[in-house]
Amino acid sequence: MADNQNWERAVLEKLALQAVQEQRRARHWGIFFKALTFAYLFLLLFLFMGWMGNKPETALGGKHTALVELNGVIAADSAASADNIIGSLQDAFQDKDTQGVILQINSPGGSPVQAGYINDEIRRLRTKYPNIPLYVVVEDICASGGYYVAAAADKIFVDKASLVGSIGVLMDGFGFTGTMDKLGVERRLLTAGENKGFLDPFSPMNDKQKAYAQQMLEDIHQQFINVVKQGRGKRLKDDPELFSGLVWTGDKSIALGLADGYGSTESVARDVIKADKIVDYTTHEGFADRLAKKFGAGVMSSLGFATQGGVTLR
Repeated sequence: MADNQNWERAVLEKLALQAVQEQRRARHWGIFFKALTFAYLFLLLFLFMGWMGNKPETALGGKHTALVELNGVIAADSAASADNIIGSLQDAFQDKDTQGVILQINSPGGSPVQAGYINDEIRRLRTKYPNIPLYVVVEDICASGGYYVAAAADKIFVDKASLVGSIGVLMDGFGFTGTMDKLGVERRLLTAGENKGFLDPFSPMNDKQKAYAQQMLEDIHQQFINVVKQGRGKRLKDDPELFSGLVWTGDKSIALGLADGYGSTESVARDVIKADKIVDYTTHEGFADRLAKKFGAGVMSSLGFATQGGVTLR
Protein backbone atom coordinates (compact mmCIF):
# COMPACT_ATOMS: atom_id res chain seq x y z
CA MET A 1 0.00 0.00 0.00
CA ALA A 2 2.82 2.29 0.95
CA ASP A 3 4.58 1.53 -2.32
CA ASN A 4 1.46 2.51 -4.26
CA GLN A 5 1.21 5.81 -2.34
CA ASN A 6 4.89 6.57 -2.98
CA TRP A 7 4.45 5.77 -6.67
CA GLU A 8 1.37 8.02 -6.92
CA ARG A 9 3.17 10.80 -5.08
CA ALA A 10 6.14 10.53 -7.40
CA VAL A 11 3.89 10.66 -10.44
CA LEU A 12 2.03 13.68 -9.04
CA GLU A 13 5.29 15.45 -8.22
CA LYS A 14 6.61 14.74 -11.70
CA LEU A 15 3.41 16.01 -13.29
CA ALA A 16 3.48 19.12 -11.06
CA LEU A 17 7.15 19.73 -11.96
CA GLN A 18 6.41 19.38 -15.66
CA ALA A 19 3.47 21.79 -15.29
CA VAL A 20 5.69 24.31 -13.56
CA GLN A 21 8.36 23.93 -16.24
CA GLU A 22 5.74 24.30 -18.93
CA GLN A 23 4.46 27.48 -17.29
CA ARG A 24 7.99 28.83 -17.10
CA ARG A 25 8.58 28.05 -20.79
CA ALA A 26 5.28 29.71 -21.63
CA ARG A 27 6.29 32.80 -19.62
CA HIS A 28 9.67 32.91 -21.34
CA TRP A 29 8.09 32.66 -24.79
CA GLY A 30 5.50 35.26 -23.72
CA ILE A 31 8.26 37.62 -22.65
CA PHE A 32 10.11 36.96 -25.91
CA PHE A 33 7.10 37.69 -28.10
CA LYS A 34 6.21 40.76 -26.03
CA ALA A 35 9.78 42.04 -26.44
CA LEU A 36 9.61 41.32 -30.16
CA THR A 37 6.31 43.18 -30.44
CA PHE A 38 7.73 46.10 -28.46
CA ALA A 39 10.80 46.21 -30.71
CA TYR A 40 8.56 46.23 -33.78
CA LEU A 41 6.43 49.05 -32.41
CA PHE A 42 9.56 50.95 -31.39
CA LEU A 43 10.91 50.59 -34.93
CA LEU A 44 7.67 51.99 -36.33
CA LEU A 45 7.89 54.89 -33.89
CA PHE A 46 11.54 55.30 -34.80
CA LEU A 47 10.63 55.74 -38.46
CA PHE A 48 7.47 57.77 -37.86
CA MET A 49 9.07 60.28 -35.50
CA GLY A 50 12.10 60.74 -37.77
CA TRP A 51 14.50 59.53 -35.07
CA MET A 52 17.48 59.88 -37.37
CA GLY A 53 16.16 63.06 -38.98
CA ASN A 54 15.37 63.08 -42.65
CA LYS A 55 17.47 64.16 -45.54
CA PRO A 56 15.97 65.55 -48.75
CA GLU A 57 15.01 63.26 -51.56
CA THR A 58 17.48 64.35 -54.22
CA ALA A 59 17.31 61.42 -56.59
CA LEU A 60 14.20 62.68 -58.34
CA GLY A 61 15.92 63.48 -61.61
CA GLY A 62 15.35 66.45 -63.88
CA LYS A 63 15.95 70.16 -63.57
CA HIS A 64 14.39 71.71 -60.50
CA THR A 65 14.35 74.56 -58.01
CA ALA A 66 15.90 73.69 -54.65
CA LEU A 67 14.02 74.80 -51.55
CA VAL A 68 15.46 75.32 -48.06
CA GLU A 69 13.17 76.51 -45.27
CA LEU A 70 14.34 78.70 -42.39
CA ASN A 71 11.53 78.84 -39.85
CA GLY A 72 11.50 80.16 -36.29
CA VAL A 73 14.18 81.56 -34.04
CA ILE A 74 17.75 81.24 -35.30
CA ALA A 75 19.68 79.52 -32.53
CA ALA A 76 22.22 76.74 -32.07
CA ASP A 77 19.62 74.48 -30.45
CA SER A 78 16.75 75.17 -32.86
CA ALA A 79 15.64 73.75 -36.20
CA ALA A 80 16.93 77.00 -37.74
CA SER A 81 20.48 76.47 -36.48
CA ALA A 82 23.44 77.30 -38.69
CA ASP A 83 24.37 73.60 -38.90
CA ASN A 84 20.95 72.62 -40.22
CA ILE A 85 20.56 75.50 -42.68
CA ILE A 86 24.13 75.32 -43.98
CA GLY A 87 23.94 71.57 -44.50
CA SER A 88 20.68 71.96 -46.41
CA LEU A 89 22.09 74.73 -48.60
CA GLN A 90 25.19 72.70 -49.40
CA ASP A 91 23.05 69.74 -50.47
CA ALA A 92 20.95 72.04 -52.64
CA PHE A 93 23.89 73.64 -54.43
CA GLN A 94 25.75 70.37 -54.95
CA ASP A 95 22.91 68.74 -56.88
CA LYS A 96 23.73 68.95 -60.59
CA ASP A 97 20.06 69.41 -61.48
CA THR A 98 19.55 72.46 -59.28
CA GLN A 99 18.73 75.50 -61.41
CA GLY A 100 18.34 77.90 -58.51
CA VAL A 101 17.93 77.89 -54.75
CA ILE A 102 15.11 79.47 -52.78
CA LEU A 103 15.71 80.14 -49.09
CA GLN A 104 12.21 80.55 -47.68
CA ILE A 105 12.40 82.60 -44.47
CA ASN A 106 9.83 83.03 -41.74
CA SER A 107 11.86 84.15 -38.73
CA PRO A 108 11.84 86.96 -36.14
CA GLY A 109 15.61 86.70 -35.73
CA GLY A 110 17.89 85.17 -33.15
CA SER A 111 21.60 84.65 -32.56
CA PRO A 112 23.92 87.05 -34.43
CA VAL A 113 26.59 84.34 -34.47
CA GLN A 114 24.33 81.70 -36.04
CA ALA A 115 22.94 84.23 -38.53
CA GLY A 116 26.49 85.29 -39.38
CA TYR A 117 27.55 81.71 -40.07
CA ILE A 118 24.67 81.27 -42.50
CA ASN A 119 25.32 84.61 -44.22
CA ASP A 120 28.99 83.73 -44.71
CA GLU A 121 28.15 80.31 -46.14
CA ILE A 122 25.61 81.74 -48.58
CA ARG A 123 28.21 84.14 -49.95
CA ARG A 124 30.74 81.30 -50.21
CA LEU A 125 28.30 79.05 -52.07
CA ARG A 126 27.30 81.83 -54.46
CA THR A 127 30.98 82.29 -55.33
CA LYS A 128 31.62 78.55 -55.70
CA TYR A 129 28.51 78.02 -57.84
CA PRO A 130 28.21 81.27 -59.83
CA ASN A 131 25.62 79.83 -62.21
CA ILE A 132 23.17 78.92 -59.45
CA PRO A 133 21.31 81.95 -58.07
CA LEU A 134 19.98 82.07 -54.52
CA TYR A 135 16.79 83.98 -53.82
CA VAL A 136 15.11 84.64 -50.50
CA VAL A 137 11.33 84.43 -50.30
CA VAL A 138 9.89 86.06 -47.19
CA GLU A 139 6.69 84.69 -45.76
CA ASP A 140 5.22 86.43 -42.68
CA ILE A 141 8.38 87.89 -41.18
CA CYS A 142 12.06 88.30 -41.95
CA ALA A 143 13.35 90.47 -39.15
CA SER A 144 16.69 91.14 -37.50
CA GLY A 145 18.71 87.90 -37.61
CA GLY A 146 16.40 86.63 -40.34
CA TYR A 147 17.24 89.67 -42.44
CA TYR A 148 20.93 89.29 -41.55
CA VAL A 149 20.74 85.96 -43.39
CA ALA A 150 18.59 87.29 -46.24
CA ALA A 151 20.99 90.12 -47.06
CA ALA A 152 23.40 87.60 -48.62
CA ALA A 153 20.91 86.54 -51.31
CA ASP A 154 20.94 87.60 -54.97
CA LYS A 155 17.42 88.96 -54.55
CA ILE A 156 14.75 89.13 -51.85
CA PHE A 157 11.08 88.63 -52.65
CA VAL A 158 8.26 89.51 -50.26
CA ASP A 159 4.51 89.69 -49.91
CA LYS A 160 3.12 93.19 -49.56
CA ALA A 161 2.11 92.41 -45.96
CA SER A 162 5.37 90.67 -44.94
CA LEU A 163 7.30 92.24 -42.06
CA VAL A 164 10.90 93.05 -42.98
CA GLY A 165 13.84 94.77 -41.35
CA SER A 166 14.41 95.39 -37.65
CA ILE A 167 18.11 95.99 -38.23
CA GLY A 168 19.15 96.32 -34.62
CA VAL A 169 20.55 94.47 -31.62
CA LEU A 170 19.24 93.99 -28.11
CA MET A 171 20.27 92.51 -24.80
CA ASP A 172 17.37 91.97 -22.41
CA GLY A 173 17.05 90.86 -18.82
CA PHE A 174 15.45 91.73 -15.49
CA GLY A 175 16.48 93.47 -12.29
CA PHE A 176 15.23 92.10 -8.97
CA THR A 177 16.97 94.35 -6.45
CA GLY A 178 13.78 96.20 -5.44
CA THR A 179 11.88 92.96 -4.93
CA MET A 180 14.73 91.51 -2.87
CA ASP A 181 14.77 94.59 -0.63
CA LYS A 182 11.05 94.24 0.03
CA LEU A 183 11.43 90.56 0.86
CA GLY A 184 14.45 91.14 3.03
CA VAL A 185 16.65 88.94 0.83
CA GLU A 186 20.39 89.64 0.81
CA ARG A 187 22.40 88.89 -2.34
CA ARG A 188 25.72 87.20 -1.54
CA LEU A 189 27.75 87.12 -4.74
CA LEU A 190 31.45 86.33 -4.57
CA THR A 191 33.60 86.79 -7.67
CA ALA A 192 37.25 86.71 -8.68
CA GLY A 193 37.50 89.53 -11.20
CA GLU A 194 35.61 92.78 -10.76
CA ASN A 195 33.39 92.20 -13.79
CA LYS A 196 32.70 88.50 -13.34
CA GLY A 197 29.21 89.32 -12.07
CA PHE A 198 28.56 91.31 -15.26
CA LEU A 199 24.97 92.67 -15.28
CA ASP A 200 23.92 90.27 -12.53
CA PRO A 201 20.10 90.68 -12.27
CA PHE A 202 20.19 90.40 -8.47
CA SER A 203 22.71 93.23 -8.03
CA PRO A 204 22.30 96.99 -8.60
CA MET A 205 23.07 98.22 -12.12
CA ASN A 206 26.74 99.11 -12.52
CA ASP A 207 27.20 102.20 -14.72
CA LYS A 208 30.58 101.04 -15.99
CA GLN A 209 29.24 97.63 -16.97
CA LYS A 210 26.17 99.21 -18.56
CA ALA A 211 28.37 101.46 -20.71
CA TYR A 212 30.49 98.47 -21.72
CA ALA A 213 27.41 96.45 -22.71
CA GLN A 214 26.05 99.37 -24.72
CA GLN A 215 29.32 99.68 -26.62
CA MET A 216 29.28 95.95 -27.30
CA LEU A 217 25.78 96.23 -28.74
CA GLU A 218 26.87 99.17 -30.89
CA ASP A 219 29.76 97.12 -32.25
CA ILE A 220 27.48 94.20 -33.19
CA HIS A 221 24.94 96.63 -34.67
CA GLN A 222 27.65 98.10 -36.88
CA GLN A 223 28.61 94.59 -38.02
CA PHE A 224 24.95 94.04 -38.93
CA ILE A 225 24.81 97.31 -40.86
CA ASN A 226 27.99 96.43 -42.76
CA VAL A 227 26.59 93.02 -43.73
CA VAL A 228 23.38 94.60 -45.04
CA LYS A 229 25.29 97.25 -47.01
CA GLN A 230 27.59 94.59 -48.43
CA GLY A 231 24.67 92.45 -49.53
CA ARG A 232 22.28 95.10 -50.78
CA GLY A 233 24.75 97.67 -52.09
CA LYS A 234 23.33 100.55 -54.10
CA ARG A 235 19.81 99.13 -53.88
CA LEU A 236 19.50 100.62 -50.36
CA LYS A 237 17.83 104.01 -50.17
CA ASP A 238 19.30 106.80 -48.07
CA ASP A 239 16.85 106.86 -45.16
CA PRO A 240 17.89 107.85 -41.60
CA GLU A 241 15.55 105.24 -40.11
CA LEU A 242 16.89 102.36 -42.20
CA PHE A 243 19.14 100.95 -39.46
CA SER A 244 17.16 102.18 -36.46
CA GLY A 245 15.58 98.82 -35.64
CA LEU A 246 12.22 99.63 -37.22
CA VAL A 247 10.34 96.95 -39.11
CA TRP A 248 8.50 97.66 -42.37
CA THR A 249 5.83 96.03 -44.49
CA GLY A 250 6.94 94.20 -47.60
CA ASP A 251 5.57 97.05 -49.67
CA LYS A 252 7.71 99.62 -47.83
CA SER A 253 10.76 97.34 -47.78
CA ILE A 254 10.82 97.33 -51.58
CA ALA A 255 10.68 101.14 -51.62
CA LEU A 256 13.61 101.28 -49.17
CA GLY A 257 15.70 98.81 -51.15
CA LEU A 258 15.56 96.12 -48.47
CA ALA A 259 13.70 93.83 -50.90
CA ASP A 260 13.52 93.55 -54.66
CA GLY A 261 9.95 92.63 -55.51
CA TYR A 262 6.86 90.58 -54.83
CA GLY A 263 6.89 86.84 -55.09
CA SER A 264 6.07 83.51 -53.49
CA THR A 265 8.12 80.32 -53.55
CA GLU A 266 6.06 78.97 -56.44
CA SER A 267 6.13 82.15 -58.50
CA VAL A 268 9.88 82.65 -58.09
CA ALA A 269 10.55 79.02 -59.06
CA ARG A 270 8.25 79.32 -62.08
CA ASP A 271 8.87 82.85 -63.32
CA VAL A 272 12.38 83.75 -62.11
CA ILE A 273 14.34 80.50 -61.93
CA LYS A 274 12.26 78.95 -64.74
CA ALA A 275 12.13 75.55 -63.05
CA ASP A 276 8.69 75.04 -61.54
CA LYS A 277 9.48 71.62 -60.05
CA ILE A 278 10.50 72.24 -56.43
CA VAL A 279 12.63 69.82 -54.39
CA ASP A 280 12.79 70.39 -50.63
CA TYR A 281 16.35 70.07 -49.25
CA THR A 282 15.48 71.23 -45.73
CA THR A 283 17.01 69.10 -43.01
CA HIS A 284 14.22 68.33 -40.56
CA GLU A 285 15.44 67.35 -37.13
CA GLY A 286 14.33 64.02 -35.78
CA PHE A 287 12.94 63.35 -32.33
CA ALA A 288 16.29 62.10 -31.06
CA ASP A 289 18.07 65.25 -32.22
CA ARG A 290 15.59 67.50 -30.44
CA LEU A 291 15.74 65.33 -27.31
CA ALA A 292 19.54 65.39 -27.28
CA LYS A 293 19.64 69.16 -27.61
CA LYS A 294 17.14 69.65 -24.81
CA PHE A 295 19.04 67.17 -22.64
CA GLY A 296 22.32 68.92 -23.39
CA ALA A 297 20.87 72.32 -22.56
CA GLY A 298 19.48 70.94 -19.31
CA VAL A 299 22.85 69.49 -18.35
CA MET A 300 24.64 72.75 -19.10
CA SER A 301 22.10 74.66 -17.04
CA SER A 302 22.45 72.26 -14.11
CA LEU A 303 26.22 72.72 -14.24
CA GLY A 304 25.82 76.47 -13.91
CA PHE A 305 26.39 77.51 -17.51
CA ALA A 306 23.00 79.17 -18.01
CA THR A 307 23.33 82.76 -19.21
CA GLN A 308 21.39 85.93 -18.52
CA GLY A 309 20.62 88.60 -21.07
CA GLY A 310 22.08 87.10 -24.23
CA VAL A 311 22.66 89.30 -27.28
CA THR A 312 19.90 88.83 -29.83
CA LEU A 313 19.14 90.08 -33.32
CA ARG A 314 15.39 90.60 -33.02
